[in-house]
Amino acid sequence: MCTYSTEKVALERSSGKTREGWQSMREATVYYDHPVHAPDAHTVNIDFLGREPGSRVAVELSLDSARELLKALEVTVERAQFH
Repeated sequence: MCTYSTEKVALERSSGKTREGWQSMREATVYYDHPVHAPDAHTVNIDFLGREPGSRVAVELSLDSARELLKALEVTVERAQFH
C-alpha cells in the first residue's frame, strides 16, 4: 500500500548522469509508491532532480534492495568521515 510519505532532501555539490550527460543535482525525493518499470507492486522510489529543467535520474528499489542500499550508505558514510 502507498504510504504517501515523501521526503525531500536538498543536495549540494552532487551530480547525476542524465541522458544529456553529467548534471548538478539539486534535490532528491524519496517515497514509497507504485513503480513505473520495476516488477514489484510497490517500490521505494528516489528521484534526483537536476538544476537544468527536465534533468532527472529516477530509481525504483524493492524493499530488500532499499534496505541493503541504506546499510551500504551508512557504512560508507561512517568510513568516509575519518578520511
